[in-house]
Amino acid sequence: MRVLILLLLAACALAGLQTWRIGGLHDEAEQAQRIIGTLSAGIESRDNAINRLSDEALRRERQEQSLRTQLSQAGQLARDREIHIQRLLNENQEMRDWYAAPLPDGISRMHARPAFASAADYLHWLPGGNQLPDTGKLTGH
Repeated sequence: MRVLILLLLAACALAGLQTWRIGGLHDEAEQAQRIIGTLSAGIESRDNAINRLSDEALRRERQEQSLRTQLSQAGQLARDREIHIQRLLNENQEMRDWYAAPLPDGISRMHARPAFASAADYLHWLPGGNQLPDTGKLTGH
C-alpha cells in the first residue's frame, strides 16, 4: 500500500510538473505570437514604404522624361530661331548694321556683373548699390 501511495504521489508530482511545463510553453507560444505579430507589422510597413518609393521613383522618371522632351523641343526652337536670325542677317544690310551696333549704356550695365562663387556672394553684391536705374525718370546721360 505504501508503494501504491508513493507511486500515486510520484504520478501526481509528474502530472504537476508536466502541467507547469505546459503552462510555460503556452506562455512562450503567446510571446512568440506577439513577436510574430510585431515582425509582420514591420514587414508590412516596410513593404508599403518600398511600394511608395517605387511609385515615387516611377513618377519622377516620367517627369524627367517629360522635362527632357521639353528641353529637346526648346533646343530645337532655339536652333530654328538662330537659323532664322542668321538668314535675316544674311539677307538684310540694315539688320546687320543694327545687330552689330553696341548696346546702350544702361543695357550694357545690366549685362555686366562680376562672377559669383556662390549664391551668398550674389546676395551680398545685390544690395550693394548696384541697382538698375529707374526707367521712368530722366537721367543726366
